[in-house]
Amino acid sequence: MAFAPQIKIPATYMRGGTSKGVFFNLTDLPEAAQQPGAYRDAMLLRVIGSPDPYGKQTDGMGGATSSTSKTVILSKSEHEGYDVDYLFGQVSIDKAFVDWSGNCGNLTAAVGAFAVNNGLVDAARIPDNGVVVVRVWQVNISKAINVHVPITNGEVQETGNFELDGVTFPAAEVKVEFMDPADGEGDMFPTGNLIDELTTPEFGTLKATMINAGIPTIFVNAADIGYTGTELQDDINSDPAALAKFESLRAHGAVKMGLISDISEAAARQHTPKIAFVAPPAEYTSSSGKRIEIDDIDVLVRALSMGKLHHAMMGTAAVAIATAAAIPATLVNDAAGGVDRSNVVFGHPSGTLGVGAEAALVNGKWTATKAVMSRSARILMEGRVHIPEPQV
Repeated sequence: MAFAPQIKIPATYMRGGTSKGVFFNLTDLPEAAQQPGAYRDAMLLRVIGSPDPYGKQTDGMGGATSSTSKTVILSKSEHEGYDVDYLFGQVSIDKAFVDWSGNCGNLTAAVGAFAVNNGLVDAARIPDNGVVVVRVWQVNISKAINVHVPITNGEVQETGNFELDGVTFPAAEVKVEFMDPADGEGDMFPTGNLIDELTTPEFGTLKATMINAGIPTIFVNAADIGYTGTELQDDINSDPAALAKFESLRAHGAVKMGLISDISEAAARQHTPKIAFVAPPAEYTSSSGKRIEIDDIDVLVRALSMGKLHHAMMGTAAVAIATAAAIPATLVNDAAGGVDRSNVVFGHPSGTLGVGAEAALVNGKWTATKAVMSRSARILMEGRVHIPEPQV
């Protein structure tokens, strides 16, 4: 029996923030994958190595975590005033499913560098030395993002001394500005409340702040669900019963936010919303062994992504944290001391992160104009990925 040879697709494997993903230029994809649909999804699943019943993604580029099971497709922007269109696909590890419902804030830091390196930014805009602001249109959520990419001798500067907790080695600092970060259409607080009552069979009725900023996120108090906010990954991820409770909480919150109509639909929308729990500052030791003191942080936050506690913090969730912290009377602001603030430093399992946001009350409704954070990014490998021809 004759078997067809593998197809070879130009790709770049990049780290952005605390995530890794496979990046593609739209025009380099097989023609059938240049449009959304079953062929594109099947191609990306095979590239990453999903679905994998072993949960390891051994036969693909994925790293068997939500942070490393990611894909990005970039193209010259079709929107006036922007350089590049950025489409993000979160690939499920154990299911044949690519979730297109949200953005990846961490990988956004790598989008600017890829765009420059692949000729998607007008050469006239790139200085010999300095910073080029790559104007990104985020296709998944229809939002603008500015990525400040350092340039040295006309090329992207990747090395530097900027340190990011959750990333082992220092690199060049990349500032990312999320413009008008309220996610999707409608109110930033979809229920109209800064704090809601959210009821689940497992937890009963809890206070929750549900916000659409960066990515739809549900915040609850750590103490209300039996935690301290100082937990590390194994404290949550080694407990299947706890993970099931968090998924139920996420599903019920998604219904209340209007993202789905029934909790049964949550399984097909794994990437959004995120679920997070907050607590006032406390001392703890991070996953790297670094001691975090009370004075180092304003608030503790732990967040789950794709059903597991994240090893650091999703970039989009950091936008939600910054925005909620800037708005008085949210659970995040309360846990951070209940004071007016435009910047917040939060503690996560790998250490700390500082983020900022500008929010204002306009015509009786809260709105955010911008959220800012610093990340880093670099190319890990570039070349071609080899996969069998997708069968759809």
